[in-house]
Amino acid sequence: MPLPAPDSSTAQRIYAGFLWSLVILIVILAIGTAGYRVIGGEKYSLLDCFYMTFITIATIGYGEIVDLSEHPGGRVFTMIIALAGIAVMTYLTSIVTAFLVEGHISEALWRRRMEKHIHKLSDHYIICGIGRVGRNVAHELDATDRIYVVIDEDMNSITTHLEKHPGQMYIHGDSSDDDILQKAHIETARGVFAVTGDDSKNLMISLTAKQLNPATRIVARCHEIRNSEKLRKAGADAIVSPDFTGGLRIASAMIRPHVVSFLDQMLKSDENLRVEEVVVPAGFDEKPLAGLHLPDRNHIVVALRDGAKWVFNPEQRHALRAGMTLVIMATPEGRRAVEAALGRV
Repeated sequence: MPLPAPDSSTAQRIYAGFLWSLVILIVILAIGTAGYRVIGGEKYSLLDCFYMTFITIATIGYGEIVDLSEHPGGRVFTMIIALAGIAVMTYLTSIVTAFLVEGHISEALWRRRMEKHIHKLSDHYIICGIGRVGRNVAHELDATDRIYVVIDEDMNSITTHLEKHPGQMYIHGDSSDDDILQKAHIETARGVFAVTGDDSKNLMISLTAKQLNPATRIVARCHEIRNSEKLRKAGADAIVSPDFTGGLRIASAMIRPHVVSFLDQMLKSDENLRVEEVVVPAGFDEKPLAGLHLPDRNHIVVALRDGAKWVFNPEQRHALRAGMTLVIMATPEGRRAVEAALGRV
């Protein structure tokens, strides 16, 4: 779940303060110009009167353009104009300074809150590399309501992702570095996606991540099929080649178009319907599938896996035991309902 994006209300308040102080300054200049014209008479032009007001507010001190030696009231008027004008000019200066530095301060505070939030995460995912493939991974995690942290050493790639996902948790750095992965709290992460554009980098990410958390699942991107075995030995649990998978997808679109159309429609539906898997946790008391008392409207149990055995379209009386895997077609809400019934959440 993304953090709220850095609040813009402070910037809006500063901008409003700048506009109001600018209006007040213009009013003071207008009052000063008119006042000096009344005090000095017609022998002084409007430009002379405006200049007198300006140098008074700006504390330039060139002397009296409008002679006030015989106008005590004019000197009192000058003091009032000076006090008001200098106060507004000082406020304007502070507003401009705040406007310049506020963005950096807000960003620093938000980054600090983000780092604290990441440190409290558990069962989250880490996307190492937020390029074209990484952004598609992130889109799927968003669609299925899963929490993730982005890592990339290219800040431009992170910024591109943040344009559509403001408030997304991220870490700028090398995702194969121990410290960077620990900042992403890999100790409690459910999975790591090593999806940079470099097979060698993905291999190092897999190796480092597995050393820091042997229990986490790692899915790695692989361009060259010959590197897949190296990635597996480095700790990747699954290796995906976009070129190889893309070729299969193209062939499937030709020979089984209706199946492909169904899967595409499922991925694009507004309900975010997906085929999900939920593992029955350790300590679960054996009970029939019907004993979960799940509503039928947001999930369908497609299959059960018990060790190496598959049971498709299981009956409601089929017994559930710890270690089994339920394969369901469900919305994010349906998945969470099944997990809650099994005692996983």
